[in-house]
Amino acid sequence: MWILIRDAITYACMLILMSIGLTLTYITTKVPNFAHGEIAIIGLYTAFSVLHLLHLTPYAAIPIAFVLGAGAALALYKLVLKPLSARGATIDHLMIATLGYDMIIFAILNVYAETLRELYPRFTGKPLKTRGFMPFKAHDFTLAGQPGVFFTSLATVLICTLALHLLLTKTRFGIAMRATIENPDLASVFGVNTELVYTVSWILAGGLAGLAGVFLSFYFRGDTCLGFVLIVPVFTASIVGGFYSIYGAILGGAIAGLSEYLITYAISLAVGPWFLGYRITIPLIMLAITLLLAPEGLTGIEWSKVLRQLRAKLAGLSSRAVARLAGVVGR
Repeated sequence: MWILIRDAITYACMLILMSIGLTLTYITTKVPNFAHGEIAIIGLYTAFSVLHLLHLTPYAAIPIAFVLGAGAALALYKLVLKPLSARGATIDHLMIATLGYDMIIFAILNVYAETLRELYPRFTGKPLKTRGFMPFKAHDFTLAGQPGVFFTSLATVLICTLALHLLLTKTRFGIAMRATIENPDLASVFGVNTELVYTVSWILAGGLAGLAGVFLSFYFRGDTCLGFVLIVPVFTASIVGGFYSIYGAILGGAIAGLSEYLITYAISLAVGPWFLGYRITIPLIMLAITLLLAPEGLTGIEWSKVLRQLRAKLAGLSSRAVARLAGVVGR
């Protein structure tokens, strides 16, 4: 049971890192980035390259993956989204543009994987599988009998959460970012460099996706199309927590990651292991339920109002129950 919970926590940490970035760019530039999953795969292939070309631990790829992921996200914003916005593109146009950018990254990764597969044997005399390769569990370290990716992913989430909290609440840039999120036009009138806020947001989002990609290499079979699979649970995490809150992204990532992993395992025990191939249905169902019942996400719900309504209903039920009981006794 502990192994199941441990792996679920590890997966949830990866979703949290990705959902933070997705939410950060959405609340600043109001663009849902459908290329976010494929940006994470840049981090995965960075870890793959560091392992097989430099013969170093995949963890050595963390700073490189952050830079490459940040660069890919920044290029999307500066070269695609910003010029389109200047020409009057709507959110629908920008969203479709991120899908196109996703395809570009996918194509580049496929070209890289194929080139590496062709050239690697010429220099080493050994074949190299560049698609569908096994997770790097054999190259992970252990601590107290537990895989290193469990501790490193959890520590990364905690550090990033604390750093973002301090950034948003204790720095002038954080104040400027919050002002830009609330009202970019008014913030610019008061001298806030909104363009800098947007740029930093996309850099952080891409960098966090790159970090998540490194951790994914220990967990998933590596493939260029993995980003298409990941984008569903990442969007689910952001929407469940609340697409307008960084803290909601953290909460949603934890809920979506743990639920997807544990519910999939429970159903597979009941109906058979064939259901493991359909685990994507769990976040899809969670996404649909959230959009139907609480489209603002958990952090968008007025919980005090919900509690007051619940108390009122409970009080009404208890009053009716007492009245019925009194009527029975009176007879």
